[in-house]
Amino acid sequence: MPTRKLILLFLLLLSLVACGQQEPAPAGTTAPLAPTTDPNTVALATTAPTATLPPPSTAIIAAPASPTPVATDNPAGEPATTPAADILLLTPEDFGQNRNRLTGELVDDPAVLQRRPIAVKISNAPANYVRPQSGLSDADLVFEHVTEGPITRFTAIIYGKTPPDMGPIRSARLIDVELPAMYDAALAYSGSSIGVANKLYSSEFRSRIIRSNDPGYYRTGADKPWEHTLYGTPAKFWESLTAVGENVAPTFTTQMAFSSQPPAGGQPASEVSINYRDWTIVVWRYDAETGRYLRWVDGEPHIDANYNTQISAANVVIILAPHQLDYNICEFQGETSCQAFATESQIWGQGPAIIIRDGQQFAATWKREARPDMFTFWDADGNPVPLQIGNTWFQVVPLQYPDPIAITP
Repeated sequence: MPTRKLILLFLLLLSLVACGQQEPAPAGTTAPLAPTTDPNTVALATTAPTATLPPPSTAIIAAPASPTPVATDNPAGEPATTPAADILLLTPEDFGQNRNRLTGELVDDPAVLQRRPIAVKISNAPANYVRPQSGLSDADLVFEHVTEGPITRFTAIIYGKTPPDMGPIRSARLIDVELPAMYDAALAYSGSSIGVANKLYSSEFRSRIIRSNDPGYYRTGADKPWEHTLYGTPAKFWESLTAVGENVAPTFTTQMAFSSQPPAGGQPASEVSINYRDWTIVVWRYDAETGRYLRWVDGEPHIDANYNTQISAANVVIILAPHQLDYNICEFQGETSCQAFATESQIWGQGPAIIIRDGQQFAATWKREARPDMFTFWDADGNPVPLQIGNTWFQVVPLQYPDPIAITP
């Protein structure tokens, strides 16, 4: 069966327990208000399907292979060199003091791991005003998610590296009530709707919100709408956190697994396309020479303005989750009624995921059982599915979208 049909069958089988799930942290909620008009219902269902989640296809961690000596012309009698041993990181102890627990990478200066991760909100629309963005290449993790309808935006988690600049920085959405909690991070953003702000400032990370009038933000002065001109200097963000006693090492309650070799059971994946309702079409293409996926968006290479290079990732993880409109929060108010309600990405509990790494795809189940937990990934036998060592892009896709993913072998 062609890969595309396999994926469609996989997505059909993996319908989530949706509205029946409860968010892992207690939060007061009220019944939805009936909208006067609802332009978003075309893009997003107001309720998520309810179904039992069957196990995904098996993806078992391969045991590390024994190093093989490399034959060399060695007249001096020096020891023959051997390739580095395979790396498998499953528990916090495996990372030691000098590996980044968000990427599995060794760091030159272990002191950077003693600082607070920062979630930075980056715009993705309109393209002619916001692309190329700055700083996405240096993020350990990037989450692309929908805002109003199919329009997407990014939350970039920076920790192990320090981008020189990041932006354009835009306003937060409901998903940003979750992501800083998952990575014990601070949040840098330009503002939000009243409803989102109430949730942010009622959260456990309210004391580490970096507001747009704090040190580190600046306006570019570019000839474009004012809301697209806000940028930030991450080094100064960390200084701001230090000044209020919040620049401390994070506490991670769960741990993603990493391995330098792919697990067993993968299927070829040379290209991955994610269609956000024809508003944004993302394509990741595998570059065998570097072992990384290069990112295209709307038919063009996606560039990081800091380096004028194409954005790439060691891992692309597709997270399928129920999405629901919150009629208590208006993101765009018209003259007489709300024109765009807030979209809630229900990234708690568990659901289907597709892990793309090393030119292969792996079916998995994502889990987040408690509010401070980060995503972890599991096969049908309950084994962790490891990521490749390096940065990860999460494509958060509404479970309600019909046929959003195409994977080319």
